[in-house]
This record gives sequence, structure tokens and C-alpha cells, in this order.
Amino acid sequence: MKTPNKPSIDLVEKEQALQPKAVPDAAQADAGNGDARNADADRTRKPLPNVQSGADAEGAAPIAPPYLQNRELSWLAFNERVLDQGADETVPLLERLNFISIFWSNLQEFFMVRVGSLTDLALVKKHIVDSKSGLTPAEQLAAIYERCHELYPIQERTFEEVRRLLREHGVSHLRPKDLNDEQRSFLTRHVHQNVMPFLSPQIINARHPFPHLENGALYVVVRLDEDRDAAKKKAAKAKGADKSERAEKADKAKNLGAEGVTLGLVPMPRQCERVIELPGEGMQFILLEHAIEMVAAEIFSMYAVKHTNVVCVTRNADLDATEGSDEADEDYREHMKRILKKRSRLAPVRLECERPLSSTLEKLLLKRLGLKAHQVYATPVPLDMSYTWGLGARLPEKLRAALTNPPFSPQWPACLDRNRRIIDQVAEREVLLSYPYESMDAFVQLLREAANDPTVISIKITLYRLASQSHLAEALIAAAENGKEVTALFELRARFDESNNIEWSQRFEQAGCKVIYGFRDFKVHSKICCITRQTDSGLQHITQLGTGNYNEKTAKLYTDLSFITADETIGRDATEFFRNMGLENTSDNYGILWVAPLQIKPMILANIDAQIERARAGRPCGLFFKTNSVTDKDVIEKIVEASQAGVPVTMFVRGISCIVPGIEGFTDNVRVVSIVGRLLEHSRIYGFGPREDMKAYLSSADLMTRNMDKRIEIAWPILDADLREQILGYLDVCMSDTAKLRELLSDRSYTPLGAFARRGNEGETELFDSQDFLIKRAQQRRLEAAEREASRDVARRRAEQLMATNEMTEREANGKDVRLSDARASAHEAEVIAAAANTAAELAVQAAARAAEQAAQAAKTAEGRTEGGEHEKAALEADVIEVSIAESSAPRTAETQLSRVTTASEPDARKPSLLVRILSKFVR
Repeated sequence: MKTPNKPSIDLVEKEQALQPKAVPDAAQADAGNGDARNADADRTRKPLPNVQSGADAEGAAPIAPPYLQNRELSWLAFNERVLDQGADETVPLLERLNFISIFWSNLQEFFMVRVGSLTDLALVKKHIVDSKSGLTPAEQLAAIYERCHELYPIQERTFEEVRRLLREHGVSHLRPKDLNDEQRSFLTRHVHQNVMPFLSPQIINARHPFPHLENGALYVVVRLDEDRDAAKKKAAKAKGADKSERAEKADKAKNLGAEGVTLGLVPMPRQCERVIELPGEGMQFILLEHAIEMVAAEIFSMYAVKHTNVVCVTRNADLDATEGSDEADEDYREHMKRILKKRSRLAPVRLECERPLSSTLEKLLLKRLGLKAHQVYATPVPLDMSYTWGLGARLPEKLRAALTNPPFSPQWPACLDRNRRIIDQVAEREVLLSYPYESMDAFVQLLREAANDPTVISIKITLYRLASQSHLAEALIAAAENGKEVTALFELRARFDESNNIEWSQRFEQAGCKVIYGFRDFKVHSKICCITRQTDSGLQHITQLGTGNYNEKTAKLYTDLSFITADETIGRDATEFFRNMGLENTSDNYGILWVAPLQIKPMILANIDAQIERARAGRPCGLFFKTNSVTDKDVIEKIVEASQAGVPVTMFVRGISCIVPGIEGFTDNVRVVSIVGRLLEHSRIYGFGPREDMKAYLSSADLMTRNMDKRIEIAWPILDADLREQILGYLDVCMSDTAKLRELLSDRSYTPLGAFARRGNEGETELFDSQDFLIKRAQQRRLEAAEREASRDVARRRAEQLMATNEMTEREANGKDVRLSDARASAHEAEVIAAAANTAAELAVQAAARAAEQAAQAAKTAEGRTEGGEHEKAALEADVIEVSIAESSAPRTAETQLSRVTTASEPDARKPSLLVRILSKFVR
């Protein structure tokens, strides 16, 4: 491997040399028997250095405080911790390979953004000095390139070890020299049939100038010599062409930088599979670029191939999105599209190759790319490691299980009942979801319910990074199509997601959403959603605030917290926030939210001051920050002041930490830890006070100047005691980690993996992986919640069955009661009929007796009359009297009595007197 050209001085040593040594104070030495947080701490506090942003009037170099370090070198230390996971024997082999791939992709973006930005600064602001390290942009670049030359060999050793171990498990990554005859024959056929049709080789010589090499693309570069026989034929046809030959040589020197050099260049075809599986035992494969190298002689058959290599150029991708954005007649989306086109043409900042370049080829490439020798990195590790993520899918299930982590899917939150509407549950109580242990599906379901809820009036949301296939976005579009007022604030400047955001913003507008783009000078990085409902008691706001993006893909990999509340104060603040966003107003007129750029930093500083006052008063105090990075100098200096006052400060920083702990007299009471593991720690938590009395805030903002001064960010308090305890319990688990947790030391190194591991009774190492524990706990809680839900379902079904049985029994009982009542009524009616009949009979007998008496008396009266006509007339009158009594007197008496009986026995006297009519007929 070729030794890179190194800078003339060790810039890391320079950075350390610029830092003054702290002189121990005698009072500090005598304070060991007193309270570390008492007033004696004031006497040990050193004055903060007045760090300048450049040389002073006399040209003296700025003084770098000893408790600060350069952010770029700190980031490289973070990426080395990522690479350490590739060497961790407790991590499954394919996962180790994936960590090497993450190291590669992180470094790729670092060069594109941070190195690109410093390159621009080195050209236009050469003398500006980093206040945290005292280095100019050029010096920072030199330190970065040198540190990377140290990291590449570590990456190579780690990759080769994992490659060797995978081969032992039947997964063989082969190179051309490793192939047998059968595999060579197979590969030749495969390339001819499936690769050659898509190749676009080209020649670089005097007639074909050097082409543009795309950022991050792989190229097979071939050093060619013209075939001697062909050259003789050409010479025979070109007699007397001395003048043209001299011109050609001049063109070669102009175009190539090395006279007489002819190159072949083959871009990797995007249409072809990068991994080519080969015949043989287990899974054996070769990468596409190496297959193309093997057939280079066929591709350039007119030339003699001297040697081949694979190269990759990294270009500056740090764009100024505000450049030219003042054009009044240009749509902002179109402006961003135009800016993005520039990215692919920006200057190179790094050249990678699989093997050391020949001096001729290196000279040629460096000249054409505008690079220096120290910007070239030669490594046998594949220059594009993205292929690793698809290897697992190619393996048999049993082997894949042995080489990867146990599968994990985010769980449905145990605090939410799947059988009830979420919008009703969050209206009743606040909810805190922990991604990826708990699923983002619950929030997506909330949006779906809001889209179809007739009480919902509007949905407003900020969108920074959306997944390319987003159910969340589809739910918002559905809400707009259902007539809801949907406002989406898109941040089109989310780096490397610009194109995706542009496409989604167009879809949102087409669906009828109101799309706004925020501020010209501030990125909108906050994560907030507000659902407004019209309820019987008035308007209700359901607000969601998150520490991470609304991205279903990253929500399965990043640890974040999502807070959902119906608190009216937060709801009013959310409404005011969106109103201000529409007006490009950086207001600080909020009741409970802290909104950057005007509030977050001042409120953090004020709360740190409060803890300093508690320490000086001898009261319990403390500070806790969980963040991705710490770079803001104002916050760091305030933390140093707190440490000097005796406030214990714990900082959980995954990535960049510009504060160095353990520096005597400055950061004695500061502890900085980091976890790099299976999941990416991403949540931001601020804690003020001792644990038992800590005020907990969640935020979208890291402790970085860009977040607090140049972005729209939100921080909010967790006031519910149960949710606060949930956060503190989560932090307790993280800080108890002995497998992945590492501590930053005063010499700027980190403790090794497993440094906090415990020893078992038999001397074995006991490791506690906090992320693994939280995954299993989420699964257990989901299982318990499912059991509770199942029990509730069983109880509910039993209750429904019991109710149904009771209703049936009641109906049957009611039916029996009806039938019994009918029988009783019939019996009563029969009794009435019998009584009426008896009464009618008695009346009839009485009437007959009276008629007989009247008839006898009439007969006696008629005796004295004349025989014949008079006697017959008298008899007829007697008959008339008898009939008259029978037809009038007796029936009317019976009907009157029956009517009275029926009226007394019927509940409703207005019912038809059918019984009366029947009895009347019977009596008649």
C-alpha cells in the first residue's frame, strides 16, 4: 500500500499545544472533605479564556481553551466508534459488515459536506480561525486528511477479518484471483450476456478529452498501449504526417497531462446487479467492477491492457440554497431544482482507488481533478459498500439467522388500545411513544382517523424528511381530499432529501393541501403536528411533538420520542406556531413551547444558571443532556461554569462532543458518554435539576449553533408525572449499559467497548445492552397488552353473551307472564260470564214469576167479560205483558251489571266492550 503524503506538522498536536495547562488551585486540593457543590467551588473556578476568532492586532495566535476540541476531529472519532462495531465479536457477522458499510457512507457524506464546506472557506476566508481549536480552514483540512489516512487501514483490517470469518460460514466474497476454472467460465458467459449490452466504455486521448466523473460513481480505469501491429499499419497509412503527429503530441500533453498516455474508462452500469453469484458450495460471489476488470482486454481489443484499477471521486456537495433565491418571478421549487443541478458539477475533494495508482496515472488524474496527493486514498475495501445490505436476503434462512440480529419489528404501543379510536384516547390523556421500540403506525393511524373524522377541521404539520413510500403522507393527502384543511410546511433544503421533498410537495398541492416553505434564512427542523376538532365544548387541539422526523423508514432504526397531547396551552402555541410560519415570523410569543432561534438557547442558559445558583446555595442540583452533538460555544461555556460551581453534569452525546470532560479546573464535574449500537440514538432530552426533582424537556434541537441560531426548532416540557418518570426510566436503562456505552476521557479518547462490563461469579463477562433490553421490554409489554386486550375481549364477549341470555330469559319470562295474564283474564272473564248468566237466569225467573202473576190476575179480570172476543183479547194482553218484561226489563238489568263488572276489571275503560256484547247476546 502506498504511503500517503502527510502534512509537515502534526495538527492534532498543534491543537493540543494551543491549549493552556490548568494549574491546580490549593483550595481545590483542600476541598476533598467538603461538599463538592458548596461555595468553595467558586474559589477553584478558572476564568474562561477570551478566545478570539483570529489573530489579534499583534498577530498572536488565538488561545484554544483546554476543554474544547475541533468538531471535525470529534466527528471522525465518532465514525471510528461506528467502525469499532465492525470489529465487535459480540455482533453477528453480517451486522459487522453492515457497520463497515455505515462507516463508509458516513465518511462519504462527511467529505461531501464538511470537507466541501471547509474547502470553500479555505479559498475565500483563509485566515478565519475555529474558536474551539485555533485552526484555520486549511489546517483543519490537513488534519482531516491525515486522520483519514489513519482510519483507512483500520477499515481495511476490519473488513478483511469479517470477510475471512464469513468465508468460514459459507459466504465467500471472491476476487478475480480466487476464481476456479468453472467460475471463470460462468462469469465470462454472464458478463457477455447480462453486462456487455449495458457498458459504455470510452477512450481518453488527444482526440477524446477527459470526461466528467460523477460524484460517488465507480469507474474501471484501464491503462492502454496501442497494439504494435496496429500502430505499424497506421504508420504506413500516415506517411508524411510528422506535422500532425507533433500536433497530436501537443494535444495529449494539453488534455492528459502525460504525453503518450491512453486510458480506457468504463462506468459501472446502473442496470446491472452489483453482486454476481457464482457456482460453488455455499454462497460465493464477486462484485461487478471486478468482473468488468476481468474482460477489459475484450472491451478494448484494439489496445494492449497494461493494468486496471477501480476509482471513485467524491465531490463537494455543500450548496448555498439561498443563492439566487431572491428572484421574484421564480418558483421556489424550481429554484431548488436548479441549485441541485449544480451539486453534481462541484469540485472534487477526494479520490479513492482500489490499488495504488501508477505515477503516470496519478499525475494525470490529480491534474484533471484538481487534487493533491494527500487527497488520494488507496484501499482494497470496495469503494461502494452499499451492496452489503442486500446480502442477507440471498442467504438460506437458517444461515441468515445465524449471521444477523434476531428480527425485530416496532411494537404497537402498549399504552394504546387497538380496539378503540386513538383520537379518543389521546383526547383523554397524554401519550409518549418511544421509537423504534414502539411503532409509528399508531401516529399514522391517528392521522387516518383525523382524515375521516367529521369533527376534524384542519391538520397542520411540518415535514423535513419523508420516506419515499409514506403512509403518513398518504393519510394527509386523503384528509385534504376529504375536505379537511391540510397545511404542510415542507423544508426543501433537507440535505440529500431535497428531490424527494420537492416531489412530495407537488403531490400535496395537487391533492388540495396548502403547501408553505418556511423561511429564507432558517431551516424548519421542528417536528410538530396540530389536529383541530370542533367538539360540543368548542375547539379542541390535539398536538404531536417529536424529536425525530415523520419518516416511517428511519422510525424503525432511530431512537426518538413522540409526544401527543390535548393540552390547550400547547394547542394554542401550536396554532400560533403555524400562523407565524406562514408569515415568516420568528416570534417568541408562546405560552409553554420554546421555539428557536429566539428561545431555546436563552432558556437553556437560564435553566443552567438556576442550577448554578442551587449549587452555590448548597442545594441538590444537576444537569443532563441527551443529544446527537454538542458544538455551541455559549452552551459549552455555561456548562463549564456550572461544573466549576459544583453542578454534576451528565451528557449523553452520540456524535460530536466539542466539550472535553475531566479537565482540571474547568470540566471536573462533567461526564460525557456515547452509545453506538444496533439502533441510532437520536432523541434529544434536556434535564434540569437532580433526578428526583428534574424538569424534563424534549426537543428537536441538538446543542449545536446551527440548531439554536439558524433553524426553527421546538423544545417542550413533560409535565405529566408518569411520562416524566417514563423518560427518566429510559435514561436509567441507557446509562446502565455495559456493552455499548463508552466514556469520553480527558485525553479525547473513548473507553473501549465493554469497559464497564461486570464479572460474573465464575469470572465470565456480563454485558448489558440497553437497546437489546428495550427491544425485549417493548415486545414483552406488547405481549402483556395483547393479553390484557384479549382478556378484555373475552370479558366483553361474555358480558354480551350474558346480556343476550338475560334478554332472552326476560323475553321468555315476559312471554310466560303474558300467557299467565291472558289465562287469568280468560278465567276471570269466564267467572264474569257465569255470574252474569246466573244473574240473568235469576232475573228471568223473577220476570217470569211476575208475568205469571200478572197473567193470572188478567185472567181473573177477564172472567167477567163476555165469552168469545173479550176473552181472547184479555189473553193477548197477558202475552204482550209477559214478552215485554222478558225483552226489556231482564236484559237491561244484566247489561248494566256486566258493564260495571267489566269496567272494574279492565285496566282501560275505553277498550271495546266485546265481553259485554257477547254476554248481552248470551243473556238474550
